[in-house]
Amino acid sequence: MAEVEQRLRTKELVLSMGPQHPATHGVLRLVLELDGEQVLKCTPYVGYLHRGVEKLAEHRTYLSGLPLSDRLDYISSMANNVGYVLACERLFGIEAPPRAKFIRTIVAEMTRISSHIIWLGTHALDIGAMTVFLYSFREREWLLDLFEMLCGARLTTSYPRIGGVRNDVSQQFLDSLWAFTEEFPKRILEYETLIDQNRIWLKRTKGIGVISAEEAVNWGLTGPTLRGSGVPYDVRKFAPYDAYPEVDFQVPVGQAGDVYDRYRCRMEELRQSNHIIRQCIEKLPPGPILAPDAPKFILPPKENLFRDMESLIHHFVLLTKGPMTAPEGEIYSAVEVPKGELGFYIVSDGTGRPWRLRIRAPSFVHASVLPRLCEGHLVADVIANIGTIDIVLGECDR
Repeated sequence: MAEVEQRLRTKELVLSMGPQHPATHGVLRLVLELDGEQVLKCTPYVGYLHRGVEKLAEHRTYLSGLPLSDRLDYISSMANNVGYVLACERLFGIEAPPRAKFIRTIVAEMTRISSHIIWLGTHALDIGAMTVFLYSFREREWLLDLFEMLCGARLTTSYPRIGGVRNDVSQQFLDSLWAFTEEFPKRILEYETLIDQNRIWLKRTKGIGVISAEEAVNWGLTGPTLRGSGVPYDVRKFAPYDAYPEVDFQVPVGQAGDVYDRYRCRMEELRQSNHIIRQCIEKLPPGPILAPDAPKFILPPKENLFRDMESLIHHFVLLTKGPMTAPEGEIYSAVEVPKGELGFYIVSDGTGRPWRLRIRAPSFVHASVLPRLCEGHLVADVIANIGTIDIVLGECDR
């Protein structure tokens, strides 16, 4: 009997998962200490994608730092842009006109839908459901076409501006977007028909990665990863910005705090974002798209450079020195991006460049909670836990 027990005794194994693994959603490395298939310890390692965005921004003007925010979470670049320009506006004491606020709210919610459906497709694919991946990318492509119609770019947009937006929306764009909002609720039902009550999906998500509301707050979680534990914190409600005070929407929350509840929160957010976009289109006011002080921060129209010396000089000074009227001080400004709270902390020394710029990226915070979610579960559940926190290493490593 002792010989049989000796043969059946398991041996602890150290397994390195990533950084080149498709299910880690980027160059994330997890060192797993295993007893058979059970995870005894999970240690995340980040930094493989480090690009120095914060330090690069400190050597650029406030205007030329805008494209850097595109590359943080490149799945939701438009929402990152909105967060960056709001931080700059708070520093300079500028308020965008109402029409620009509504447009920025529209594009931010379009980005939320785009990000959530790519999350849904890849998360389901990781767990073993392939069809929903094909369905969700159909709507993502539709949204990317709308982004292209609006600003000419599909992925890294750089569309918002300090004091407003780059260009106005056309009636063709609004009509096309309205058609999308009429069709999209039916598409959400298609996603749910595929997996919502699928017994394999339920087994892979129910009771997996459970974290209580108190723990989620203590870990600094935000977005659907926090709201899945029953905490109704949403920056759009607690510190409203742009047109969010003018629209009506609900903040979906879960109860169990597991993978399934976080999935349900994001599915309901798809419906709420669709509702917000429709309200913004209906309430879109006429008027300018740039604040009166905005010309100090944005480049003049290119056609003016060849016929107006003042525009040429303004263009040259803005690109080489930036606005020289930045007040000294420090500010922190946060927005609700698809993955959670994205914050920009800027310290100004009165020049045209930030003296210090730091970014509070939700993916970095959420990657730190993986040991809490994974330890005690099986190796297969590690994949579900990575997907449920919806990380992108571009903003995690900054």
